[in-house]
Amino acid sequence: SDLQKQEERGELLQPLIFVLLVLCSVLLYFKVSLMDPGFVKPEEEEGEGKGQGVVIPQIPGDIKLRRCGYCLVKQPMRAKHCQLCQHCVRRYDHHCPWLENCVGERNHPLFIVYLSMQLVVLLWGGHVAWSGLYFEQSWEWLQHNIFLLVCFLLIFIFTIVVLLLLVSHLYLISCNTTTWEFMSNHRISYLRHSDLENPFDQGIILNLWRFFC
Repeated sequence: SDLQKQEERGELLQPLIFVLLVLCSVLLYFKVSLMDPGFVKPEEEEGEGKGQGVVIPQIPGDIKLRRCGYCLVKQPMRAKHCQLCQHCVRRYDHHCPWLENCVGERNHPLFIVYLSMQLVVLLWGGHVAWSGLYFEQSWEWLQHNIFLLVCFLLIFIFTIVVLLLLVSHLYLISCNTTTWEFMSNHRISYLRHSDLENPFDQGIILNLWRFFC
């Protein structure tokens, strides 16, 4: 049969890989959106300030950890309260409306993996949509291909958005900073009073190693 011939020629392998990538992307979405991003719990307050000066020696010693005015926990360095999640989040990056969850210390690496997987799926889908188009200057052609054109346009827009998100996050990770710190460094006490522009930066290689490993 035609299906057996296609299998023998290996033509079914690519659709199978594509479906598996889409499945992995969906599973990663639910994993990142449902997992704890690094909520600060009241029982973790004891000993919270220990080791801060060792890890970040450039931070002035007179900066003390503040107590959150909303959930009343003592905030660790680089944590921030999220009004939508109603929790303080460790190494807070941002609250993602697509995930309906914060991106923080625990799920940030998986968020990067999810964006990478999504980019591969979108590029592959865009290639398939483009390869199915053959252009003719006629109204009849447009009627038959309008759905494919709309799909390609949507895929193109989402690809640009995901690509920009991934590149910007990789840049911030390589500098060992977060979106919140990058956008609000003039309002954050431990950055405003630091002698260095970015006291957490330890070099691109070490920054990437500590983030992903």
